[in-house]
Amino acid sequence: MKLWDKFLANVKLRRWCVLIFIIFVLYLMRSMMSMLLLTFIFSLLVTKWVGFVRRYIKIPAPILVILTYLLFIAGVVSAVAIYSPVIYDQAVTASKHIIDFYEDPNNLHGTTQIKDMIVQFIHRSNFLSEVKGSFSIILQYVSSVGQMGVTFFLSLILSFFFTLEEKSMGEFSKRFLDAEFSWFFQDVYYFAKTFTKTFGVVLEAQFLIALFNTIFTTLIMAFMGIPQLVILSIMIFFLSLVPVAGVIISLVPLSIVGYSVGGFKYIIYLIIMIAVVHFLEAYILNPKLMSSRTELPIFYTFCALLIGEEIFGTWGLIVSVPILAFFLEILGVKGENKKAINIKRIVK
Repeated sequence: MKLWDKFLANVKLRRWCVLIFIIFVLYLMRSMMSMLLLTFIFSLLVTKWVGFVRRYIKIPAPILVILTYLLFIAGVVSAVAIYSPVIYDQAVTASKHIIDFYEDPNNLHGTTQIKDMIVQFIHRSNFLSEVKGSFSIILQYVSSVGQMGVTFFLSLILSFFFTLEEKSMGEFSKRFLDAEFSWFFQDVYYFAKTFTKTFGVVLEAQFLIALFNTIFTTLIMAFMGIPQLVILSIMIFFLSLVPVAGVIISLVPLSIVGYSVGGFKYIIYLIIMIAVVHFLEAYILNPKLMSSRTELPIFYTFCALLIGEEIFGTWGLIVSVPILAFFLEILGVKGENKKAINIKRIVK
């Protein structure tokens, strides 16, 4: 018992053991990681939104939560209802163009040089096998989108009940801090509080990046004369909340709408626009804003984003900087206050 008492008294060792246990449990639950992260993100965003609104308007929190989710669901349903027929019509039209061109290359509208280049490409490559391979890739993509849709829906429900019963659930969860193994739950609470704080900072930075992407992209689309800018801008904003990958995903619906307006020429313009936005986000805005919010050097932030993407995939772009800031907080590495730096310079 003396050894056990010494272990409990050694807070640093105890917390590292608890942290290793949490990492092990998360590893066992890695198949549910997308749902856990989405639930956490939705809950954090709605909680911050409710707190922000209640500073100025004294609305009961449950009513505000219900209104927020109803508006969000209404926006998603409206976007699907508006753009599903457009996507279907454009897909049918594109399929007809491909079939007509395969039957006779002269059916393609465009310059002679473009026709010759496409004809040569088809003759050199095994066109039918490529088409079959493309269809298999599309089927895999559709199935993955379906799985992600289910994950998104479940995360939305879980986050709704979490935010709706936040007060009562918080009061109930505090009972664990006075339970028999209170030391364990106190350490879990410490890690959860630290990670939530760092994650909220990163979400704030990503919100600013999404706002920039939306304004920049909407202005270019307005200049190009693309219709339905309101719905498209809302879609771009929500997709931009996913770092880097969200901008690329938005290219698919934008290309479909752009093709209906200006043909292949507009698709090329949109690809160039997305490439510019992707460059600005990945190599300038993301490292700069993340480093300024977390008080980390840009080099460390940039390395964390690259390593996180390599290890965790797309989710690594979201969780890599919070994980780095989380471990720095645990290790006691504090960011130096910029005001203190300025004072030191003045004194010198």
